[in-house]
Amino acid sequence: MNEQTDQTAPSVRPTVLLGVTGCIAAYKSCEILRGLQKAGVRVKVVMTEHATEFVGPTTFRALTHEPVAVGLFDDPSDPIHHISLAQEADVFLIAPCTANVMAKIANGIADDLLTTTALATTAPLMIAPAMNVRMYENVATMANRGKLELRGVEFVDAGEGYLACGDVGQGRLADVQDIVNAVLAKLGIVQDLEGVRVLVTAGPTVEPIDPVRYLTNASSGKMGYAVAEAAARRGAEVTLVSGPVAIEPPADARIVRVTTAREMMEACEEAFHTADIAICAAAVSDMRPVEAAPSKLKKGADDALLAEIKLVENPDILATLGAEKGKRTVVGFAAETDDVVENARKKLERKHADLIVANEVGYGKTFGKDDDTAVFVLPDEDVALPTMTKRQLAERILDQALAIHERK
Repeated sequence: MNEQTDQTAPSVRPTVLLGVTGCIAAYKSCEILRGLQKAGVRVKVVMTEHATEFVGPTTFRALTHEPVAVGLFDDPSDPIHHISLAQEADVFLIAPCTANVMAKIANGIADDLLTTTALATTAPLMIAPAMNVRMYENVATMANRGKLELRGVEFVDAGEGYLACGDVGQGRLADVQDIVNAVLAKLGIVQDLEGVRVLVTAGPTVEPIDPVRYLTNASSGKMGYAVAEAAARRGAEVTLVSGPVAIEPPADARIVRVTTAREMMEACEEAFHTADIAICAAAVSDMRPVEAAPSKLKKGADDALLAEIKLVENPDILATLGAEKGKRTVVGFAAETDDVVENARKKLERKHADLIVANEVGYGKTFGKDDDTAVFVLPDEDVALPTMTKRQLAERILDQALAIHERK
């Protein structure tokens, strides 16, 4: 049976401090926030008082699950709030940024929490301005922008078009995705799977013997979830077909919950029609009882049935997808107790996969561990990887799968 292993606890995520100022485009800050979160970024929000007239702090608090900072003295537990916020940020993005706030920062004025934090931070400062075209083109605004650029502040230029006031010209907030991409580039986060559709299977399948007993595999599903999370963070459109697990799925993945191997097969065949890459990390039960008993089999009364449970073979999901793949890329896993690479290579050929991720399992090995040691088995080579976290392994799997896909 193909069993897959645990993922480690999440590593420290980069933090973006999102500054929101009093502009009609403030509602787009919610979209910027979600775009950053999709890429795995932690977002904290600091607002001006005027910004709260357009979007309430409760909205950002619900989206970030973090306190939202507005006033200099609104957190009694942190008497120097602007310093703690400034120190947390890996990037400080102000979007939208009004002409007034831009002028304050350019001239070192710090009269509210947002501008005080901007003066205190050593993180890269990025500004996405939004204002009336006349205000945007005003010589004072241009002079303030010039000052900020000389100090290393990066701008995501305002776009042109129809403005809220009715004027037409430059001044509208830049496209949300352009802002997100600029911040991710500053953080060094790659979105190389944008536009790629990835199918991931995860977790065990459960095959009922009776209403209280079942056959399954020793799989938490965390490896598959790590792959799905990493793929979504890198911009992929992810479908996660999951057996029963106790893990929260990635927020931006489409989740299909299944129980048995046959249910997983049906869900995979449907999703595979539109997939570019399939990564089969689920621990699918090879066999299932011919027939599940309608009521609990009891010791003493049903000893004969309990002593001999007749089994039948389950559908082979990896082999089915491999046979149908065409130009699509299919990745499988091989959890072996001996002859790891040799058995994985046989599986690669037998299942028509493009890559098998092989690892050694057994008592005290792999299951429940925070790291893993794997070998990539490819048609023309074996690549032994050093011991690494499950999250790191997920990234390496995606790197290899994307490289294979791009060569097809």
